[in-house]
Amino acid sequence: MRGFDVAIGVGWLLFWLYWLSAAIGVKAGRSGWRRGIGVRIVLAAVVVSLLRIHEFRRETTHDAWLAGIGAAMFVLGLALAIWARLHLGRNWGTPMTEKESPDLVTTGPYRWIRNPIYSGLILAMIGTAIAVSAYLLVVVAVLGGYFVYSAVMEQRFLEARFPDSYPAYRRSTKMLVPFVF
Repeated sequence: MRGFDVAIGVGWLLFWLYWLSAAIGVKAGRSGWRRGIGVRIVLAAVVVSLLRIHEFRRETTHDAWLAGIGAAMFVLGLALAIWARLHLGRNWGTPMTEKESPDLVTTGPYRWIRNPIYSGLILAMIGTAIAVSAYLLVVVAVLGGYFVYSAVMEQRFLEARFPDSYPAYRRSTKMLVPFVF
């Protein structure tokens, strides 16, 4: 299924080019990168190590239907992340960034999910694993865990920053999966 591998690789590349360019002009804030640098270094080392294991590169999906389902999940996941990013506007930041004057965004996908960017990226990664190699699900689990951790940390910041409105918003939405979790 080499075609799916290439198409998904190009899709990720285009997504990250958009993502980096969209970061220009966001609100100032205190980045969580410094506070969690140890976690991020370990996470990057684990992911790079996993991707270097021979089975991750050798085993590929051979079922066209499965690869198609994975590709569809990949596209839907990236679309959700981009849609959420557009609604965040200048409030966007790297995981766990604390903006100086944030707005509580509750429009678009934020009506149903508090962390739709993380949800979209996890869905896109699961789709990639299904379309390319099931071994990549190990990487998805590691990165998914990081996104859940980031969501919990951001939730604490937002609860402190919006004590009147965030609790009601939290009760009316789910963290990552609409109507479920």
